[in-house]
Amino acid sequence: MPEPRLMLLDTASLYFRAFFGVPPVDGPDGTPVNAVRGLLDFISRLVDTYSPTHVVCCWDDDWRPQWRVDLVPTYKAHRVVEETEVGADVEEVPDPLQVQVPIIREVLAAFGITVVGAPEAEADDVIGTLATDAGMPVDVVTGDRDLFQLVDDAAGVRVVYTVKGVGNAEQVDEAWVRAKYDVEAAQYADFATMRGDSSDGLPGVKGVGEKTAAKLLAAHGDLAGVRAAAADESVAMAAGVRAKVLAAADYLDVAPTVVAVKRDLPLERGVGALPTAPRDPEALAALTERYGLTSPVERLTGVLAAHG
Repeated sequence: MPEPRLMLLDTASLYFRAFFGVPPVDGPDGTPVNAVRGLLDFISRLVDTYSPTHVVCCWDDDWRPQWRVDLVPTYKAHRVVEETEVGADVEEVPDPLQVQVPIIREVLAAFGITVVGAPEAEADDVIGTLATDAGMPVDVVTGDRDLFQLVDDAAGVRVVYTVKGVGNAEQVDEAWVRAKYDVEAAQYADFATMRGDSSDGLPGVKGVGEKTAAKLLAAHGDLAGVRAAAADESVAMAAGVRAKVLAAADYLDVAPTVVAVKRDLPLERGVGALPTAPRDPEALAALTERYGLTSPVERLTGVLAAHG
């Protein structure tokens, strides 16, 4: 029996990459399916490369939770394109991709690949919860550097970072984070809070970039230590940096809660055992024919059988 290993997929990160990276292709009925095909091929490649025994496609049931927006109103605000009649935010998703998301869910269900989301939670929060105390090594597959905060060598949690592509993914462990950012993985969330992230609408501490944030954490341990030092004139700190940290007090009061992924959602543990064959062959055959998915479905079916 192979040693248990859990793979947690940041599913939206992967199907966005597939949509923009795989040339446009339509199914027999004219429905675009490049994201569907690309995601299936990504899963095939990841399973073949890393040999997980468990795979969970983590889902954004709420890509912009209101509780995060209440704390930092600019959170992902630039991604919102309209308000629905009931006031729920809508993420900017290209229409040819939007129509493929339900197909992705149907195909994953037919294969028997586990999908997990949670109310008022992003996929990051699902990943954070399932990666914590998993009882087995964990590979987190994402193009989102926010999840570097989960890296933990002792717990066997690493990130398979796909920013350069699934085929050129980097395996992020504590040494990688240290070499890249000059901080410990356990400090990464505090580091990201100070640095900010324009892609998530997080302003950070104005005038404090990566190098300064890393130096502050090296000197004072964590964000609480940095703030305490800034407030204490007897502690050595450059006057300009001290002023910037103090000026960002309101932001620093709330941002850590927004940046930190949740690790305690009420989710079932031990889910995601990798199927050795499609759970619903008839449904999968119908989807394959309707959308012209023969090649990626055959590839994934073969990979599952080989790793079963």
